[in-house]
Amino acid sequence: FICEPVYGNAGGISLPAGYLQQVYQKVRAVGGVCIADEVQVGYGRLGHYFWGFEEQGVVPDIISMAKGMGNGHPLGAVITRREIAEALEAEGYFFSSSGGSPVSCRIGMAVLEVMEEEKLWDNARSVGDHFKARLQALTDKHPLVGAVHGMGFYLGVELIRNRQTLEPATEETAQLCERLRELGIFMQPTGDHLNILKIKPPMCTTRQSVDFFVDNVSKVLHELE
Repeated sequence: FICEPVYGNAGGISLPAGYLQQVYQKVRAVGGVCIADEVQVGYGRLGHYFWGFEEQGVVPDIISMAKGMGNGHPLGAVITRREIAEALEAEGYFFSSSGGSPVSCRIGMAVLEVMEEEKLWDNARSVGDHFKARLQALTDKHPLVGAVHGMGFYLGVELIRNRQTLEPATEETAQLCERLRELGIFMQPTGDHLNILKIKPPMCTTRQSVDFFVDNVSKVLHELE
């Protein structure tokens, strides 16, 4: 069973409380393995949790991670329990042309060092809370803003045309992103209906940058409404 503990492309939507606890229990009861896909939401980006699965109070058998751990360098890794690693090793020889690169490993260590020294995890929590509060305030000002999801520096703004029918505002989202580009802000719609603004700023993002972003989003929404 493989699952994102927080749904990334949906805009950082958390799973229902206790969901993974129940699913993991059922999967393991029949001999299955539980895998957490932390490629997008892990590595401190959520602010309040280093890993997304921590919100669910579970420990997966395998964790996949990438993206943020390399800070732009192509780097990915897998963490697993010793008995699983030994079982895989017993299957025979495994070869990877670029796996275990010393340069990539050193870059990964440097990322962790900078995160600790500059307290970037704390920054994702404190500035991220400010970010979400400012985005949530848009729901009172703009009918197009239906909901704000996520936490820390993994946030999503869901745009809808009608708060009763929840009709996705797909065209308006595309127009918003195009206008933001003209203002120097690059965003890409996501979600099944392309009506989600998926917001994943750098871990060093400041309140000033957050306010600049939200002010411009509000400005463009006024233009569209």
